[in-house]
Amino acid sequence: MQYTKAQPIVLVVARVLLSAIFLMSGVGKIFDFSGATAYMEANGMPLAALFLVGAIVFEIVGGLFILLGYKAQIGALMLVIFLIPTTLIFHNFWGVAEEMQQAETIQFMKNLAIMGGLLMVLSFGPGSMSLEKKLTARK
Repeated sequence: MQYTKAQPIVLVVARVLLSAIFLMSGVGKIFDFSGATAYMEANGMPLAALFLVGAIVFEIVGGLFILLGYKAQIGALMLVIFLIPTTLIFHNFWGVAEEMQQAETIQFMKNLAIMGGLLMVLSFGPGSMSLEKKLTARK
């Protein structure tokens, strides 16, 4: 791939778009902790409150790492680790009523697409316009 002058800006926009869903979701879970716990329990999650705290940490920390471009590869790994069980447990289109299969298939596939973006961050890093690059340039 040939480097272009727009590439650093495109990578910043990509990081913003990729991190937004996790940051909004994590913050939303904080403000509706009991509702999120009830949703998890309804889906058969044991120790739902404990797993919810873990989900919030993974979403917010991982999302911030990607957004800022600081430890973005660690953030991407955290979010992939978060998404695998989340996708299998909460979007199991193969195990829901027929009228819910299309919606859950879409959510399942959306999560796979997000994992693809996260794997790209994991593989290639945050790009040149990142907090990590700025901090390492000062050393």
